[in-house]
This record gives sequence, C-alpha cells and structure tokens, in this order.
Amino acid sequence: MLDVRRMKVLREVATRGSFSAAAEALNFTQSAVSQHIAALEREAGTQLVDRGSRGVRLTEAGRVLVDHADAILARIDCAEEDLAAIAGLRGGRLRLTCFQSAGATLAPRAVAAFHERHPRVELGMVVAEPDEAADRLRAGEADVAIVYDHESTPGLLPPELELTELIDDRYDVIVPSGHPLADRRRLSLADFAEEPWIASTRGCGCRRVTDTVCREAGFEPRVAFEADETLAAQALVAAGVGVTMLPRLALTSIHPGVVPRPLRDAPVRKVLAARTAGAYRSPASTAMVQILQDVSEDFRGTRLALAAS
Repeated sequence: MLDVRRMKVLREVATRGSFSAAAEALNFTQSAVSQHIAALEREAGTQLVDRGSRGVRLTEAGRVLVDHADAILARIDCAEEDLAAIAGLRGGRLRLTCFQSAGATLAPRAVAAFHERHPRVELGMVVAEPDEAADRLRAGEADVAIVYDHESTPGLLPPELELTELIDDRYDVIVPSGHPLADRRRLSLADFAEEPWIASTRGCGCRRVTDTVCREAGFEPRVAFEADETLAAQALVAAGVGVTMLPRLALTSIHPGVVPRPLRDAPVRKVLAARTAGAYRSPASTAMVQILQDVSEDFRGTRLALAAS
C-alpha cells in the first residue's frame, strides 16, 4: 500500500525540482527525503524519479502518481477540515429518537435550543418506543434516544445503554368530566377496578405499566378500547366509554371533556437520555444530552403537575 506521507514528499520534490529544496521546504534532511522516495518506489514497484547531475525529474509513473497525490492530499485536507468542524460543532449531523409524548414536549424544546446554538449541525428525529430506539442506537441509526423505563418493564432497555436521568414522569388517571369520582380528592387505582379501561396496544410499554400496576392494586383491567395516540385515548374517555391512565408528559394538551386526577399509588416512569455504552461520543451527542437535561428542568415538579391540575 502506498504511504500518503511519502506521496507528499514526492509532490514536494516535483514542485521544488531537487531533493535539497524539498528537504528545506519540509524541514527534513536531504538524506531523509531520498529515503522516503526510495521507499515509495519500492511500494510502487517502479522508478518514480530520474536522478541526474542537473537535479531530478519525474518519470512517467512519477507524474501519474503526483497527479493522484494532489487529489488524495486535497481530500485528506477536506477530511481534516470536516473533522475539525464536527469537533467544534460547526458541522456533522445528529440523529435523535424519542417516544411519542417526549416528541411533543422535551424533544422540540431541545431541538430548538440545539439548532440555535449549533446551526451548522444537521438534525434529524424519529419517533419510536424505547425498545425500537435501543435497536436504532445499537445499529448506529441514532446517536441519542429519549426513552422511558419502569420497574414493570424489565428488559425494555438493554444493559449496554448508557443512561442519563432527565425527569420522573408520574401517571394520572383520566376520567370524563362528569364522572362521580372526578371531584374526589384522594383516589387510588382500586377505585377504578370495575371501570372499563382504554389502554395502549400490547406492543407499547405503557400498556405493560398499566397492566402491572392494576394487578398490584388487586384487579385485572377490563380493556374495552385500545389506543396508542394519547389524544385518541382522551377523546374516548370524553365520550364516556371508559377511563385511562396517562403519564403527565402526555397531558400538556388536555381534552375539554376529561379530568386528570392524581393517584396515591400512581406509577412513575423514568425518562432518560440514552446512548450506546462504550461507543464513540460525538461532541454533538454530548451537547444534546446536556441540552436535554437543561430543558427537563422546565418539566419538573410543579410545572409538570400543572397538566394535572
């Protein structure tokens, strides 16, 4: 394989017309230049330079190689410039994956803040449940994922992910505005044991959370309708055909015909930023994780609880 550094020496010899002038330009000894050219000729398997009393000139093979060297070294210069731009967040790209309710709350705020600070980094986003997001991270199709986890969903997130906590996201029960329990101050899941339920489909992590915590409260939820879209679930509740339970990140937009109510035994899921453990940490992904942490502060405590008030 041809050595790029030696090709650079050959190009300098061709430009300067002698080994001594090339050595001075490169800050080499003349002997070092000669050794580099000899080694390059061995790699190329042919003579590249005619050495004469009046200096040196390229052979036909040498001229061909210098032409290629110009192109190769120009591409290397471009590559170094691109790498410097990525390191300085003046270029490159970042691929973000997030689950549905984070895609309507945390992600847009984070994307806007990132774009304002680093406008030359190309951004992309895909909505996916945590298990699919983990697959995308492992396949190199995403750089950062916003995921959630709950003790009722073991194995949802593989152990090879590096996780950064963002917020704790509490679930509320959602009842029609005229429901007999809509005004009761203290509620628990057992109060809804006889109600028909609207739940996510079985492929969704939220469904596993709902099924598990209802069983822990002493009943099997009677699922009458399945809806993964949170607004569709709220609309069904407003129609009076059942109750549901939704995390507060999904309640920034509340249907006028429903009332979110807090539960004493409400499940709480952890919302996290995920990257593949041990993988390369691009400056862009590190910047995005920090921005997600900053943005999450606005969704903590009382501000997030306003959605359930």
